Order: sequence, then structure tokens, then C-alpha cells
Amino acid sequence: MRLSTVILPVHRWHEGGRDQWVRAEQLGFHAAYTYDHLSWRSLRDRTWFGAIPVLTAAAGATERIRLGTMVTSPSFRHPVTLAKELITLDDVSGGRITLGIGAGAVGYDATALGQEPWRPAERAARFAEFVPLLDRLLTEPAVSHEGAYYSASEARNIPGCAQSPRIPFAVAAAGPRTMRVAARHGQAWVTIGDMSLWQTGTPEQSLEAIREQSARLDDVCAAEGRDAAGLDRILLTGLTPDRPLDSLDAFVDFAGKYMALGFTEIVLHTPVPDSVFAASEQVFERIATEAPGQLAGGR
Repeated sequence: MRLSTVILPVHRWHEGGRDQWVRAEQLGFHAAYTYDHLSWRSLRDRTWFGAIPVLTAAAGATERIRLGTMVTSPSFRHPVTLAKELITLDDVSGGRITLGIGAGAVGYDATALGQEPWRPAERAARFAEFVPLLDRLLTEPAVSHEGAYYSASEARNIPGCAQSPRIPFAVAAAGPRTMRVAARHGQAWVTIGDMSLWQTGTPEQSLEAIREQSARLDDVCAAEGRDAAGLDRILLTGLTPDRPLDSLDAFVDFAGKYMALGFTEIVLHTPVPDSVFAASEQVFERIATEAPGQLAGGR
């Protein structure tokens, strides 16, 4: 199992921001991601920087760790401009970028550009058009497209991605329509579990909900002719009732249950003091350095 982290863009680059990305690489994380939001929930009135510029700076400050979004959405992005930014970022990083991408949700991003929030069906429909178009833009030198929601007119993306045939997509999906996008275009599937259980559910209920999601994904892959075993499964923690950052033992027990479900990567939030992601830095670093060995040993 791979262990990765999310670094929220809440620090000025020269006042701790850079240090977090460098430290993530030193701790041996497989990847370091950041949220691609304009602001986020309870952190809306705190410092918050843009994902692509932060990842570009992180690419220059690190050498080996993979970098990416967790996750980007169509809420305020367009496939044509996003593709150009991603190709540039993949080049700057030397081919270390993963695009986490999802359909988006209600919240600040949904209305920040002055639009009415999209209904769930429209979000899913936009996503189903957005991802295939982005796939083409990242793999073809010139793309034209006239769709229900997005258009491209001879959009040039030369020389393409540093990775071949393009940067990998980690697709966040919970419903059948978005899971079909994951099955068709994803190299990985991402889940945060069932958000309705975050504050009122139990760890056992959350595990069962994620087990059911994973089984649904298997069914969708079978219907799409996709080998489900070839799709990595990523669990973004911090939004379930579990408390895996309470101790090293708590995390190893937690991660072991999800390894048994077939998950290949677990993502932890780098602690953010005075927030829902507050946690002990010492425990976090012990998990990063000691948990992989314990999990590999079957503990």
C-alpha cells in the first residue's frame, strides 16, 4: 500500500508553505496533493492559495515525490485552459503529476463565478463531458469539440505531457455515472467515503459504505469491459468518522482494513492546527515513516 498526503494551501510559500512540501518528500510519502478549490468550508475565511501555482512551486522545491490535485472539478475550470496548465506543470515537474478530478459539489466554488449552483444531474453531465475532452486535449496535438457544455476550436497542446500517453487521472466518484467516467478514463478511483457519516456515523458504518462503493465500482468496470484490478483505489481520509491519526497503532489498524478491501493508496491530511484537520505532528511523522513497514509486514 502507498501512503500519501494532502497539503492544504493555507500557508504563505516563504512562511512554512515550501517547508511542508519538502518535508513530505523527506518523510517518504508516495505523493503530495493539494485541494483545487477557491476556498473550502470552515477554512473559507483563512489564507488559501491557488492549486496550480502552488504545485508548480512544489515541483521546483522537490525532486522525487509525485504531486497532484485532490481534486480538481469543472466548478471553475475549463478543459482547454486546464489542459495547458497541466501540460506545463507536468513538464516543470519532470513527469510527476497526477490529476485528481471529480464532479464538484455544492459550496463556495459552485457559485464563486456568479453562476447558479448546478443540480447534481447537471454536475454529473458536465463531468461526463469534461473528462473525455480533457483526455483528448492531453493526448492529441490539436482538438476541436462542440459539446453541450464545453467547446474547443483547434486547441493546440504541443508537445503534450511529459508522461505518456498523458498524466494519470485519479477520478473521484460515488454514483454510477461518475464511476463510468472512472472506469473509462481513470488510472485510479478516489473516494472520501459517505459524507453523511462523517460527523454522526461510526467507523464500522463508514467501512461498510466504502465496501459497498468499491463493489459498485467493480460492477461498473465489468459493464464497461474494464478490468477492475487494473484501477488503483485511493482513500482520502479525514472526512470519515475514523480517527486514524490518533496514534500509529490506530492508523495501522485502520489502513489494514482498507488494504483488505483492495485499496492501494491512503492519503492523510498534513495537520492544520485549529481546524478539522488538526492532529499531532509527531504522530503524523511516525505514521509516515513507520506505518508502511508495518503494513508491508502484515501487522
